Amino acid sequence: MQAINDFILAAASQPWVLILVFACCVIDGFFPPVPSESVVVGLAAVAATADVPAPAMLLMSAAAGAFVGDNTAYLIGRSTGTRRWAWMRGPRMQAAFHWAGRELRKRPASLILVARFVPIGRVAVNLTAGATRYPRRTFVGLTVLSAVLWASYSVAIGLFFGQWFEDNHLLGVIVAVVCAVLLGIGIDMAISRLRGKLPAPAEEPGPASGHAPE
Repeated sequence: MQAINDFILAAASQPWVLILVFACCVIDGFFPPVPSESVVVGLAAVAATADVPAPAMLLMSAAAGAFVGDNTAYLIGRSTGTRRWAWMRGPRMQAAFHWAGRELRKRPASLILVARFVPIGRVAVNLTAGATRYPRRTFVGLTVLSAVLWASYSVAIGLFFGQWFEDNHLLGVIVAVVCAVLLGIGIDMAISRLRGKLPAPAEEPGPASGHAPE
């Protein structure tokens, strides 16, 4: 166990770990299987007692990666739509795209901010925003804010739970990541429940409604 703790501490102290965080957060912006939350929360849990990596640097790397990833998803949606690849055409993703297109017409700002905290939700919203030609400048401004909020939230979870496990970094990482996953599931369930209570809007003509269900 001590060898594992030493390995975690040594890895967290390497400068390349921040590049890894940035890369994971970028890819996660348009490919949800990449676990960027787990990486950020886990490293923050180590930082809580070992001070490596520096929490401020971790937060900035995560926020920058999230911003780039979200805007990459927007550009992908703008250029390809929401049916180009097989993973987009699955029933769950198509349901998410339909919902995102509808909600973007009603409450775009709050949707873009909240969706960053739900892995599949943020991909669906960002791709749909691009596909429906949501204003680029507004989208960029909102994703700056959402990226900073999400990174701050993820680092804060890791720091909070990691401080209880000064002598066992592995356990601290596991507990922090599990708690972050449970909170993410809770947010996802709350949004799904709210979505179920909202009345379905009438079909709207025009290019925006035509793109959303793609």
